[in-house]
Amino acid sequence: METINAKSKDLKNINAALKEILNGEPVSVKNAAHLHGLAAGFKHGEVVVVGNAGDYLGVLNAGATVRVTKNAGKYLADNMTAGTIIVEGDTDYGAGQYCYGGTIVVHGSSGDFTATMNKGGTIIIAGDVDDEVGTYMLNGDLVVVGNAGKNFANYLIRGTVYIGGECESMGHNVRIEQLLDDDVDKLRKHFETYEIDADPTDFRKLVAASKKPFYH
Repeated sequence: METINAKSKDLKNINAALKEILNGEPVSVKNAAHLHGLAAGFKHGEVVVVGNAGDYLGVLNAGATVRVTKNAGKYLADNMTAGTIIVEGDTDYGAGQYCYGGTIVVHGSSGDFTATMNKGGTIIIAGDVDDEVGTYMLNGDLVVVGNAGKNFANYLIRGTVYIGGECESMGHNVRIEQLLDDDVDKLRKHFETYEIDADPTDFRKLVAASKKPFYH
């Protein structure tokens, strides 16, 4: 695996170097925590960030696989349309906002407003999440293995939210629906694929209580 040392280098040069050498083999980047917008808009290839990543990692991702061996900053995978982003540690505020597709997996915990206005992505958090997570979700799946803070799935519009732990409070326009065999199978597949230790039968399924959430 070829390695790029990003120390003392700017984002434009690192992203340009990655585009040049992504040819089917993974490329690793180290000392990249100061770079905000790394691997933005990539359509193919695999990037491994060794250590911590900065804000806006994988923004506009359109098909690449991005892995982080430690933590990621704010706005992970903002506006992603395709591909996969995996964080072995934690991520900060606003992960997975406005995603149209693709998969985000965070093996640690995630901050406030994770999955806000998710429009079709699959977002899996193996740890806990903070407040206002899943707010205004329009489509896709959100899976939280641990606990959630206040206003979980607030003003849910469409899509499905699963939680394995407890939430401090559920948001507006949310109801619990029976977990079906198809839901259990889907969760089990996710957990096996991404090596998450969780029992899919222990989860609750949350859906929108009304098709008109702002009048409910």
